[in-house]
This record gives sequence, structure tokens and C-alpha cells, in this order.
Amino acid sequence: MLPPLAILVHGLWMSGFELTMLRRRLHEAGLRTAAFTYPSMTRPMRDHAQRLIDFARAQQTEQLHFVGHSLGGIVILRALQITEALPPGRAVLLGSPVQGSRAATGVAKLPLGRTILGMTIQEECIGCPPREWSGQRDVGVIAGSSGVGLGRFFAKLDGEHDGTVLVSETRLPGAKDHLVLPASHSSMVFKGAVANQAVHFLTHGEFRR
Repeated sequence: MLPPLAILVHGLWMSGFELTMLRRRLHEAGLRTAAFTYPSMTRPMRDHAQRLIDFARAQQTEQLHFVGHSLGGIVILRALQITEALPPGRAVLLGSPVQGSRAATGVAKLPLGRTILGMTIQEECIGCPPREWSGQRDVGVIAGSSGVGLGRFFAKLDGEHDGTVLVSETRLPGAKDHLVLPASHSSMVFKGAVANQAVHFLTHGEFRR
């Protein structure tokens, strides 16, 4: 039987290349991986979610996990809200602003700010209603708390944050587990502790404490 497969989904302005180290660590832990790429600044979220579903259905696996960084985590949630007709598995969101983004809202107020952010972030992270998870798949969320990042120059980030996303913006009612680690928004995909915790959740349905 083939090992479980984890589909990795990148965030805003990214291509998936930055997830190479994370993919390697998941592979070393016994998981197969596949990278889903999408044009994060163009096209509506429904298109990204449907393309992810189509990509997932094309994979050969009996157990299917998802790992998404930042906006990629929201793409995963949207896809899983559309369908549950996928092989069983779990999902881990890394620094995903599921409750909106104060930093993105600040950028959007600048000249050309909305153009810089693109369509999907505007749709999902600015003025969005509270989000919760009620699907069957276990979802775990990892937030960062290092406070180093450009987001703090565009908005007042009071409380714990990863430099771009507030910890409070990552909390998802209905999620199975939530964990805060000392990582910045950009660096968390390179940190061994984050990868280890992601693997632990995908394997056991909870983070290691």
C-alpha cells in the first residue's frame, strides 16, 4: 500500500518553491507529497478551490492530507467546504488568516494597495465574516509568534503575531487543535519544529505537547 499523500498549497505571491524544505521533511517522515500551484493574485477563490479539488481527485492514494501556508490554508478550507468526496485524511493550516487580515486591510488602503494584494486576498481576508469549520476532516492550525515581518508596518498588530498575521486571526472554531510556535510568517515553512508538528497532527489528529 502506498504511504499517505500530503498536498501542499502555497500562499500569496508564492509559487510553491518555498515549500521545498517542508516537502522534504514530510517525505523523510514517511509521507508522499504533491504541490498544488495557483495564481494567487488573480481569479476568484471558487476557481482556486475547484482546481484544488480536481488536482486532489487526480492523485492515487487511499489517505489524503493537506498542508497550506497562509492563503493556501484558506484555499484548502474552501475546497473542503465544497466537497467531502475525497480520500480520508487531515489538514494543517500554517499561519492562515482565517478570520481576516488586519495587515492586508492596511495595505488595501494604500494607493495601488488592492492591486498589490490581488483578487483572492480581497475576497477572503478583508471585511470577511467570521469563519468556522464544520466539516468531517480534522483540521489543525499552527500560528507563529515571533513578531518579525512587514505586516506590522501596515497595521497595528496588538497581541501575539508572526509579523504579518495575528494569532487571533488564525483561530478557527471547529478546528481539532491550535498551536502557537515561535516562528515568523515567512520562516515557519522552513522550521523543523513546524514540520514535525504538522506531521504529528496528520498522523495522530493532535499536536505534540
